[in-house]
Amino acid sequence: MDVYGLLGNPVGHSLSPPMHEAAYEELGLEARYVTFEPDADRETLERAIDGARALGVRGLNVTIPFKRDALAFVEPDDLAERIGAVNTIDLSGSGTPTGHNTDAIGALRALRDHGVMIEGATAVVVGAGGAGRAIAFGLADAGATVSIANRTESTARDLADAVPEASGHGLEELPDLLAEADVLVNATSVGMEEDASPVPAEALRGDLAVMDAVYRPLETRLLREAADAGATTIDGAWMLLYQGVEALEIWTGEEAPVDAMNDALRARL
Repeated sequence: MDVYGLLGNPVGHSLSPPMHEAAYEELGLEARYVTFEPDADRETLERAIDGARALGVRGLNVTIPFKRDALAFVEPDDLAERIGAVNTIDLSGSGTPTGHNTDAIGALRALRDHGVMIEGATAVVVGAGGAGRAIAFGLADAGATVSIANRTESTARDLADAVPEASGHGLEELPDLLAEADVLVNATSVGMEEDASPVPAEALRGDLAVMDAVYRPLETRLLREAADAGATTIDGAWMLLYQGVEALEIWTGEEAPVDAMNDALRARL
């Protein structure tokens, strides 16, 4: 039996196990997905990765607080190296484990699944943290022109310096940025704990595609207000789904059963 898992602290809230195990069942794979919660320090992380490999674990997802530190213990692909974070490790080879960042690809697949054209689009990413960084790189690599808006403008500008053809801005510039945008992605946690949005409702338009990385709740205030404006809306579960889809395909080489994974995910939201 093949074993895959999740490294994080905490991990009790994770929706990855039911999503991946639904895929194994659909594909007829003899596999299990388990969670590991090591102490939140770099030395323990290294031992955890080495221990998982020694036990024959074939792949790991990585979540908070380990995504950045995991870079030191894998051979990252180009995208993960540029983003500066790893959320998927392939342990199946004989050499150094390979590291990937499927958050960026998950965001792109979520947008494309809803008919959003990315190449040549003008995109606004709200937030310059880990999710915002991954999404900004993904959009730029796919051919979008990216504007990053963040509460601390200097952080947005620092990220924009690393992302090809990107620009950094403060949140007060959102109305002007969105007047020219095709795609808006909220990569902050605003809307998770309270009924709030990082984007002024009056800045939303019917010809925007709006994705929120928040998936609890599925319908955030941003998405409600975007729908009221007639925009295409994409909830955060789609990005969560497709980052898992991409990880599974890296590990197994199989085409992921997207519908089965999506059903298992949404049954628990």
